[in-house]
Amino acid sequence: MFIIGESLNVISTKIGRAFKERDPVPIQEEAKKQKELGADFIDINLGPARKGGPELLEWVVKTVQEVVDDIPLALDTSNIEAIAAGLAVCKGKPLINSIMCRKERYEKMLPMCAKYNARMIALLWGPQGMPRDENERAELTVELTYAANEAGVPNEDIFVDGIATPVNVQQDQVYSLLQFMPMVQDIGEGLKSTCGLSNVSNGSPDHLRPILNRTYMAMLEKCGLYSAIADVYDRDLVDIAKGKRPDIVEIIGKVMDEEAIDMSSLSKELQDYAKTTRILLKKSLYSDSWLEL
Repeated sequence: MFIIGESLNVISTKIGRAFKERDPVPIQEEAKKQKELGADFIDINLGPARKGGPELLEWVVKTVQEVVDDIPLALDTSNIEAIAAGLAVCKGKPLINSIMCRKERYEKMLPMCAKYNARMIALLWGPQGMPRDENERAELTVELTYAANEAGVPNEDIFVDGIATPVNVQQDQVYSLLQFMPMVQDIGEGLKSTCGLSNVSNGSPDHLRPILNRTYMAMLEKCGLYSAIADVYDRDLVDIAKGKRPDIVEIIGKVMDEEAIDMSSLSKELQDYAKTTRILLKKSLYSDSWLEL
């Protein structure tokens, strides 16, 4: 599982201030830390970047590459002109995060992706917004993949983002993404996949967010997930992603496969992962107290 580090983000007070003040120190420290913690990509998230976006992203890319030039960068802003400026100075093979399934945007961005030989996240946000189920996700994937191929972007450079949603308010959508994941390879050989993993725990109590994120990642990987935009500061999550916690992956897989499990034989940690898997499979109704039941 490849991890796209999410922490170089304008919503962070420290990083946001560094962006605004053009202070390279916090930005470079964060990039080096993400590399140390095991990030496979570093996401540079500027948000809308409506004012001075192109100049800012160009500067941030150069600033990061002064200290980390061997990890590909993901350029994350809704400002198309800023994306172009960032791509022009990126070393290696960058990742555009993201190109949504709206014709007025992808017709501008796909040629740019091909020009710079960049990878892209194909965000399944269509003209009607969020897809309702796995079938609508598949329809949007077909449209965006076809358009990308026509523009010269091969399947191998496309990361399909089916959009993770908060389990505390959209349990059906959380399950739908699991159902959609195996469809990706059927739609196009070589297609990859990703998601904003932390979305699944948005709105849940802070102490419950890590186990939701870790469990959902392992479940999605079993269904075919290639990468995740995630928090590399969560050491357990990174260990699961890198294959260092087979015990957790095994128990999650058994619950997904509906194997009989003697819960009393499990450690408290593994019991919690089993319970969380059932929540994400819609086997139990979500509540903030699911681990206590």
